[in-house]
Amino acid sequence: MPTIEVSHADLNNLVGRKLSLKQLEEDMLYTKGEIDGVDGDILKIDIKDTNRPDLWSAEGVAREIRFRYKPTHSDYKTKKSGVVVHVDPKLKDIRPYTACAVVRGLNITENALLQSIQLQEKVAGTFGKNRKEIAIGIYDLHKIKSPIRYTVTSPTGMKFAPLEFSKELTPKQILDQHPKGKEFGHLLNGMSYYPVFIDDAKEILSMPPIINSNHTGKVTEETHDVFIECSGFNLELLKTALNVIVVALADRGGRIETVDVVYDSKKLTMPDLTPKRFTVSPKYINRLSGLNLKNEEIKKLLERSGYKVLNNTMDVLYPAYRQDIMHQADIAEDVMITYGFNKIKPEMASLVTRGSMTSIETFSKKATDIMIGTGLQEVMSYILTNRDNLFTRMNMKTELVAEIENPMSINWSVFRNSLLPGLMEFLSQNTHREFPQKIFEIGDVVELHPKTETRTNDVRRLAVALSDTAFGYQTATEMLDFMMSSLGIAYKLVRTEHPSMIPGRAAKVVVKNKEIGLIGEIHAQVLNNWKLELPVAAFEIDLTSIC
Repeated sequence: MPTIEVSHADLNNLVGRKLSLKQLEEDMLYTKGEIDGVDGDILKIDIKDTNRPDLWSAEGVAREIRFRYKPTHSDYKTKKSGVVVHVDPKLKDIRPYTACAVVRGLNITENALLQSIQLQEKVAGTFGKNRKEIAIGIYDLHKIKSPIRYTVTSPTGMKFAPLEFSKELTPKQILDQHPKGKEFGHLLNGMSYYPVFIDDAKEILSMPPIINSNHTGKVTEETHDVFIECSGFNLELLKTALNVIVVALADRGGRIETVDVVYDSKKLTMPDLTPKRFTVSPKYINRLSGLNLKNEEIKKLLERSGYKVLNNTMDVLYPAYRQDIMHQADIAEDVMITYGFNKIKPEMASLVTRGSMTSIETFSKKATDIMIGTGLQEVMSYILTNRDNLFTRMNMKTELVAEIENPMSINWSVFRNSLLPGLMEFLSQNTHREFPQKIFEIGDVVELHPKTETRTNDVRRLAVALSDTAFGYQTATEMLDFMMSSLGIAYKLVRTEHPSMIPGRAAKVVVKNKEIGLIGEIHAQVLNNWKLELPVAAFEIDLTSIC
């Protein structure tokens, strides 16, 4: 969870009220945060929500508290800056997207500067997956000549002085010598070209996601107008990150101006701070909260939560910097936060049924005990993953899978349809550990099923991966045979070919003439994709079908 540091006095100034430490501790509940430490004027605040990057600064915390004292709807105005950014198509497979803005009229105090740096680090580090998904640069606008190009350079081309360096270096030298190059250089590993921002005077602004230039990328208390860029792989995430940054600066008195970002023949004007619309049912809010609020009470609570209520049917507008509103439940949660969770009287749930384990849970527990008894280590991986792990790295053609419509990250964008990729990822992250490595996982995968209400089925599976120099197909079959005999299940192996397995060393697992799984020795290409040096024998079977 993000932890931020803010000045108590600065926070009061942004809220517009003189709040005592005790009052702030209560008000911090509105931000899903708590004060974790106090050092003089500095408050350490632990924010419990990783989906609200707008809260990860003094400006965001103050804004959320301010709503409760003075109900307002965030309405940030913009005008055109005249700045244009041209995006080079060569960036397609390197770092393809950018979102940009201009903010003028800033009075950058020490607190404002510290909060700006902290917000950039938190958004790029947490929301942006340590700069992989989002990197952020803020520059002194008066040192930049428009139009700006977001383009590429070779590792030995376009020298510039990186931030806090006076000597000009090539991009490759920056990766080798600059602290940020050493920390984030892995994000550009294997690339023939590196991304750069360069203005019309041929002055390099930055080499994302590594470092800004020392000339344009150094913002001080003397800076009044800034150019902001966010770069990465998901344009929607970049737009959210940009909105978070610009509204924080606007809360400091800055004036937001738009930038035209040109992709080939397509032009996007950013930032887009148009409020987003959603419909929430008062009946749903009361049912979820257990309250019995009248429509007028709900309207007031919504307004105190930063929403603008448009009509009696509860169509609402919410700020463009929020990307966490996906269901009525998200709005109902805000209503309950503003109402006060501590004011909601708890009621004992009345149960009319007796709880017991389902048959699949009982069967899974038995299989777990057998696997642990053979000396295997149980691992647990996330049900969300990505297509690269499921298919590309497993040497397979892409298939249709259940996926998130608007994923926050491409790393967690689809539901797994197999457990083996998760085990391979685990092995790839533990190559420095002692061998042999013998692991298993029992968990659900999501299969597409057009006749169910959700168009999917959750299926319980068991997967085993065994890695060592002496392990091979026979090792896996011995483990499978022991498990199946312990469960009292007759089966047979039928030779097959599979792109993830070595030809001639793979078989289908068949029970009562029904294929329930796959066993074999992992293909050399798959091992190479996962950067594994030792052989891996593995199998995966469907427990739901044999339960």
